[in-house]
Amino acid sequence: MQKNKIVTALAVICSTVVPTSAFASSHREAPNITRFPTVDSTDFYAFNSYENGRDDFVTLIANYIPLQDAYGGPNYFPMDPAASYNIHIDTDGDAVEDITYAFTFKRMLPNGTGVELMVGADGAKKSISVPLVNVGGVSVDNDANVNFKETYKVSLITGDVKKGARAAIIGSDGSTTDFGKPLDYIGNKTFTDQASYKTYADSFIYEVAIPNCGTNGRVFVGQRKDPFVVNLGETFDLVNYVPVEGDSSRGAGDGGGFPGGITQDTANDDLQDKNVTSIALEIPKICITGTGNGVIGAWTTASLPQARVLNTKASFNNPARNGGGLVQVSRLGSPLVNELVIGIKDKDLFSSARPKDDGQFADYVTNPSLPELLNILFKDAVNTTLGTNIATLAPTNFPRTDLVAAFLTGFEGVNQLETVTPSEMLRLNTGIAATPMADQSAFGVAGDDLAGFPNGRRPGDDVVDIALRVVMGALCYPIPVAGEPTNLGFCTPEDASVGNVPFTDGAPSDATMMMGTFPYLALPIAGSK
Repeated sequence: MQKNKIVTALAVICSTVVPTSAFASSHREAPNITRFPTVDSTDFYAFNSYENGRDDFVTLIANYIPLQDAYGGPNYFPMDPAASYNIHIDTDGDAVEDITYAFTFKRMLPNGTGVELMVGADGAKKSISVPLVNVGGVSVDNDANVNFKETYKVSLITGDVKKGARAAIIGSDGSTTDFGKPLDYIGNKTFTDQASYKTYADSFIYEVAIPNCGTNGRVFVGQRKDPFVVNLGETFDLVNYVPVEGDSSRGAGDGGGFPGGITQDTANDDLQDKNVTSIALEIPKICITGTGNGVIGAWTTASLPQARVLNTKASFNNPARNGGGLVQVSRLGSPLVNELVIGIKDKDLFSSARPKDDGQFADYVTNPSLPELLNILFKDAVNTTLGTNIATLAPTNFPRTDLVAAFLTGFEGVNQLETVTPSEMLRLNTGIAATPMADQSAFGVAGDDLAGFPNGRRPGDDVVDIALRVVMGALCYPIPVAGEPTNLGFCTPEDASVGNVPFTDGAPSDATMMMGTFPYLALPIAGSK
């Protein structure tokens, strides 16, 4: 009864005083990366493929270029041709990449100059370049009207990303090393309808031969609907809602909803009309697990040349001069770490750091500031409302070994690599069978679904709600394991006075919002109907 009173009071108080940064990822997680949207990693996914017949594969998806408005013409959202977009895999647990898939992009105009029209009076017409990326309808059978193309190469780097051996990934035809990226979903005059765009985009899914791997994989790069869900605008408006689950219908495993809480509703998702650009790989498990225990660590980075000098007479092929070595400017493994855990003074440092050096950020995990901030804001108000003398709303188990496991080491027997090196990355046990799409829990492991977050991350996992609850002490309470409530041993309910509060942003996510086949993410929003 006392616990329910605390939850109810907290729900009311949260509606007015929760800090703006506490409950969301805006995909712009560090000050410096906001200046480079083309290399801003928005989300990263690693999961055992759940498409029928693909049990022996792992899917890796790195999303870039946040907050894309579908109508963002005339140039839409090309990748940076000077950047390297990387997906890294640690197979042995030393927090150093053993395998990297590096993507580099190239832009081109048809015939070198693009589509031109003869304009002017008879006898004095001039050939004039058109301003649009297409000059007519586009389909899988007809790209003659395309006026702007992107291609990319994929390299497999074995060992250190800068010094390791590099080999090209080749199309299954044995010769293709340049793969095409489809035009963004400009609209339905260009592509007729969504079904036509799907057919067109699917033609850019390539079967590829991977060096030293006897089974082919698949690759796709192109625009998708942003799979991340978050109540972004109202959250940044001092959390203009009650951020506690008010609807018990989702079966979150947390005891149900509470009066005054926010109702789960897709209308709360401010990204429902936004697109992203996805880099998707499907790789045979046997080719990425090495000699470890079958658990891999994975993360994505993007790097730019150290120097960029703008061309005073910029052209399509030469807008700037780039030089120097590549410098990492973006990094993402587990979701929400840079937003919710890393202090603002170190966010840019985290973006440029490698997992092996994450000891410098350990205090943010063992002694997190967010729960203490919430305690400062809420404790007096809760005690006044209830007439109680609760010492603190923040978890009191220091160091926060529950967060160390969640963010830095993985959980023994679930997603912990053979060697344990505390470091931030997404950890996936490739030996845990994928859960079919219809049976997945949006709460992953906490929802008694071992194939979900934090054992990797699937597109339908509700990581905002999961991360909020874990930070506030959810792992101090029993979670379902094989149907039985189990305390993981990091802490006890007495260590977390609001650890069973069903924190939420009210924006639900589940696998049915995605596709059941590679590349899994839903088709992008059309720029025009």
